[in-house]
Amino acid sequence: MTSAFRIGGDLEVRRLGFGAMHLPTEEGPPRENALAVARRAVELGVTLIDTAYMYGGGTNEELLAEALHPYEDGLQITTKVGVARSGPTGEWKLDGRPAVLRDQVERALRRLRVERIELLQLHRVDPDTPLADQVGTLRDLRAEGKIGRIGLSEVTVDQLDQARTIVDVASVQNRYNLLDREHEPVLAACEAAGIAFLPWRPVAWGESGAEAEIASVAAELDATPTQVALAWLLGHSPVILPIPGTGRIDHLEENIAAGRLEMTSAHRDRLDRLTGVA
Repeated sequence: MTSAFRIGGDLEVRRLGFGAMHLPTEEGPPRENALAVARRAVELGVTLIDTAYMYGGGTNEELLAEALHPYEDGLQITTKVGVARSGPTGEWKLDGRPAVLRDQVERALRRLRVERIELLQLHRVDPDTPLADQVGTLRDLRAEGKIGRIGLSEVTVDQLDQARTIVDVASVQNRYNLLDREHEPVLAACEAAGIAFLPWRPVAWGESGAEAEIASVAAELDATPTQVALAWLLGHSPVILPIPGTGRIDHLEENIAAGRLEMTSAHRDRLDRLTGVA
């Protein structure tokens, strides 16, 4: 099992990243702790940190810049666009209109204090805007040097195929974990094409029987169930790059330690059978 992956064929990152969604951004002790968690992630060797405009309307991006800028060589902050506040109540909704995407990218560049975002992902496909317009806008921004590589999030195989006729897709970020493998066909398509697959919600627990089996494997390996779930992902496909998130340093350290966990084929077989995947 390799510990690194080249996104888009050339952007090398460690396969176990960090999701920043759970970092609080309000002033005071919670923010100070969030800054410490982000810095500790980098100390532990994380080279891929995932954020999004939707995480606080850009405040999560600002937090990461405050914690980590100037960025260490090799550290990549990836963000997502395509969700915006609208309407009289300011609720979040999908918005992939070219002007909105362009504006969110420009603002992300300023908040992250960079001239180019090496991996920029479309947070969701807006059904009210042609996919070609959404992906085409990101392609244009890449041509302008503001984006290095383009990713998609929560897409189907058909949407991925359609997008790839317009632009090279470097990554896909779909919901996926040991007990939720709905997007296995998308993962298979990514593996066939060498596209990075960043599972969000990489750790989730289901019915009690499955939890008992995971706990049993964890006890045999002197590990935690969370570490077992992450180690299973890392071994399930070479294109998987889990991005577990947390707002606590102890949980962060637990997550990163999963990269060193070795499971036998017998353990993997038991875990695979939890949802009937051979």
